[in-house]
Amino acid sequence: MRKRRFDDRRLACRAAVSRSARGPRPFLDGKTGQSLVEVAVSFPVLLMLLLGAVEFGRLSYAKIQVVNAAHAGVQYGAQNRVTAANALGMQQAALQDGANISGLSATATYFCSCANGNVSTCAATDCAGSRILEYVQVNTSATVNPLFYYRGSKRTFTLTGQAVMRVEQ
Repeated sequence: MRKRRFDDRRLACRAAVSRSARGPRPFLDGKTGQSLVEVAVSFPVLLMLLLGAVEFGRLSYAKIQVVNAAHAGVQYGAQNRVTAANALGMQQAALQDGANISGLSATATYFCSCANGNVSTCAATDCAGSRILEYVQVNTSATVNPLFYYRGSKRTFTLTGQAVMRVEQ
């Protein structure tokens, strides 16, 4: 048994010597270029995925800002009847909330309906046997240009937001 182990070690040493006697491997022996080709092929795909993720995140952030601006305008208008009638104040509240979105526009409206579902013009005599419910609505929109243009994609994106809230009575 001992002799066999010694013979195995001697054979292993001979194999190591014969490998080192051949000299270093040539730089491009047909196998080393495969990794380089794989990286060269996959790099543009990975770069496009990264740029797409950045653009998607940027547009998502802008959409959230546009929707939040609409909510800010509605929250201002829903405080009481005086602020509900102040369309300019609701628009200003929306524009101030979305100040970091360029090209943001806001429109505010005030409308009423009857508690039983009938339409109302906000006159005290419109809802016989029912009470008047007052609402405010703010619509916001912004046009966002993408950072990178890809063939076949849009050059601009129009993002919209809408919020409706009942006025405190």
